[in-house]
Amino acid sequence: MRRPGPRPASTSCCATEEKIMPDSDAPDNQTIAEIIRVVDAIDRAVDGKDWAAARSHFADRLTADFSSLSGQPAAEIASEALIQAWATNLTAAKASFHMRTNHQVLLTGDTADVESAGYAWNRMEGNGEPLWEVWGTYRHHLVRTPDGWKVDAMTLIVAHQRGNVWVRDTVPAA
Repeated sequence: MRRPGPRPASTSCCATEEKIMPDSDAPDNQTIAEIIRVVDAIDRAVDGKDWAAARSHFADRLTADFSSLSGQPAAEIASEALIQAWATNLTAAKASFHMRTNHQVLLTGDTADVESAGYAWNRMEGNGEPLWEVWGTYRHHLVRTPDGWKVDAMTLIVAHQRGNVWVRDTVPAA
């Protein structure tokens, strides 16, 4: 991207203002915003326990890698299985809050990679301290489809967690 240079002291600010012109290969800002909206919308849907909305942001299959949290290896799974696992663990008895920021998007044709800083907590009464928290880096891979951008890979790299792991691991009674 071309940046405006320093303005000569003798020139009026408005008479010589230089416009910033995007490079010809710069990604479309609207596309970048839509990609970020998709990954953020997953968090809103999960916290709102709107499982149909959460599912709508995924391709039919995805590679899910939560190995740094669970110890289980990454796996290619049906998106329905991921959503069902979340719905089973995050019932109305367990409140959750997810947030991500500092999105970095690499757009390559009809695919995109997003890296963002993430924070989440789960809260559930019943066994000591009712809170568990995690901080880390999320990586999402998205593909452009006729129905919009869809996540086909998702990774969480845990930086730190604290609190009661019972809250994280316990499936609330139905």
